[in-house]
Amino acid sequence: MNVPHAHVIGDPIAQSKSPLIHGFWLEKLGIAGRYKARHVEPGELGDYLGKYRGDGSWIGCNVTMPHKRAIMGHLDQIDPVAQKLGAVNTVVRQENGALIGFNTDADGFLEPLIPTLKAQHLFRMARIIGTGGAARAIIAALAHNGFTLVVAGRNPDKARALLDEIAPEGEHHAIHLSHFADPTDFAFDDREGCLDLVINASPLGMRGNPELRFDWSHAPPGSIAYDIVTDPLDTPFLKAARDVGHPVIDGLSMLVGQAAIAFEKFFGVSPPREHDDTLRALLIR
Repeated sequence: MNVPHAHVIGDPIAQSKSPLIHGFWLEKLGIAGRYKARHVEPGELGDYLGKYRGDGSWIGCNVTMPHKRAIMGHLDQIDPVAQKLGAVNTVVRQENGALIGFNTDADGFLEPLIPTLKAQHLFRMARIIGTGGAARAIIAALAHNGFTLVVAGRNPDKARALLDEIAPEGEHHAIHLSHFADPTDFAFDDREGCLDLVINASPLGMRGNPELRFDWSHAPPGSIAYDIVTDPLDTPFLKAARDVGHPVIDGLSMLVGQAAIAFEKFFGVSPPREHDDTLRALLIR
């Protein structure tokens, strides 16, 4: 009997936590399945898919940088959400060998916010730092949930183009990243009944990258700080937010959330989320 197996592919890939997450869920559920990391360089993408497309036990792969856009040209079908975002992070093989691409970033990002989003708010605003692939998904997810967006990047024109493409409705704003770097004495109005988010959707603050310069005087009281970086998990951005009293959400929340969606697509069952605390403890070792 062939054991169903899936991969996560990227370049580099050794740092991926996905094998640990999926392996943990497979073990808890007693499912005979495997999930491993595969190093695939950009020039090898077509060969990789050609090799596994005909493997009946291969059920698909998660896709990380730098393949999220390039892989779209190798697929037979692309889910409308992934098509809109212009990126695929999950490929599912059908029984006939057809490959379908999905993007789980938006739903994975929203998962830890769902209890908050169920409440009614007078106004919702999000400050989003970054203009890459993750930012595209986050912009789409928050615009769909009634947020006014401020997108900050090194190139404000790119930020504006993202908003015009993904969230053309609404009075959204594009600014330079440096706007948030220095203190401000802006007097925020009464934010009772409002929901404010500050999101780092960039690699800034990730190990080996420059630190994100964000002064928390730019955030209204009660703003939720959300950093999608997972290495380190407790970034300087989150530490500074916590120090001035803001609630925080770290990158594992999005990572586990999007993995849960992919796991169900691969193995046909929901992962055992009642063990999230144990899983998180393993991931931060």
